[in-house]
Amino acid sequence: MAAPSDGVPGADSEPAAAPEESGGRWHWWRAWLPWLVKPLRRGVLIFILLLVIEYLVVPELVGASKDLYLLGRINALWIIAGTVLEGVSLFCYAVLTKVLLPPGRPQPGLYTLFRIDMAAAAVAHVIPAGTLGTAALGFRLFTTEGISGNDATVMMAAKGIGSTVVLNVLLWLALVISIPLAGFQPIYATVAIIGTVVLLGAGALVLGVSRGAGLASRMLRALGDKVPGLSGEGVERAVLTASDSFMMLARDKRVMAWALLWASLNWLLDAASLWCFVAAFGSFVNPVELFAAYGIANVAGALPVSPGGLGIIDSAAPLLLVGFGVTRSVATLGVLGWRMVNFWLPIPTGAAAYVSLKVKPHSGMAAIRSAAASLLTSGPPDDHRPGPED
Repeated sequence: MAAPSDGVPGADSEPAAAPEESGGRWHWWRAWLPWLVKPLRRGVLIFILLLVIEYLVVPELVGASKDLYLLGRINALWIIAGTVLEGVSLFCYAVLTKVLLPPGRPQPGLYTLFRIDMAAAAVAHVIPAGTLGTAALGFRLFTTEGISGNDATVMMAAKGIGSTVVLNVLLWLALVISIPLAGFQPIYATVAIIGTVVLLGAGALVLGVSRGAGLASRMLRALGDKVPGLSGEGVERAVLTASDSFMMLARDKRVMAWALLWASLNWLLDAASLWCFVAAFGSFVNPVELFAAYGIANVAGALPVSPGGLGIIDSAAPLLLVGFGVTRSVATLGVLGWRMVNFWLPIPTGAAAYVSLKVKPHSGMAAIRSAAASLLTSGPPDDHRPGPED
């Protein structure tokens, strides 16, 4: 048994110093943690991207290089048709944006909305897991063009959730129809599970917005009161306003019908573009089977591993098309050609669209250079953030 200190001064001084030393160590880590986490996160993303390129993209390119002789037999009309269909698909996405904006309020024209969507797509195609960067840039551009912060938030949330749900529903229909045609594929079970999780998640999110907005707003109000520069009351009011707007949008059957139409056309025309690029090499695959391959590849490409599903869609789609009877050479070249207009072309197009939004007519070269430089920064400028006034 340890002897008591008997009140001798300093007898317990050494143990008492331990908490202070531990606290000092913790404060040191807290000071350095933000500087360590961001480079570590970027390093992990870059490492994953390099793995995707090494094991998925490079083998596809090497395999395609052996089949370049097929380019001599390519049908240019199908290539043109595929490119036009891809452009119309992107235009349908802009129309979906306009449909989800509340009528009777100031809103930009369809051409402006198209350019905003293209600029956001360019960011999504160059940043791994670029959903947040895309949302931030899109929000800033929408609000700059006169759309209120609440309307922009509700529209972007409805568009993202709705488009994902539509893809999964269309994919399910394609799988059900393709089973009698090509037989049951083992990957169908995985896709069905993923689709079920996506639909349940979307349903839970909508239910949470409709039933739990009050609780969420009160929690965020308490959090907002503790954050410097934020008003808890303003945060609560913004959440409740966004919830009310979202539910009004969901109850509008006419808007939902048009949104379903344009979201479906966006996916179907994109798949039709892929069909044309495969047909350009002389292979006319069953459209339902092609959409099954297209849908599975896009669901896999939605994982936040690489920007825009780079490497995942490029390798999964040819393998799935081969399973439906397309030769490996045609499948590889067809998908690579389609990805040129589906993934790569929107990057410079979106950059040009962003510059056109930021540079007004008769602006000088300095304004053009400034707009281009702001797009190349790590994130969009934060001169406007959603607040109660929106």
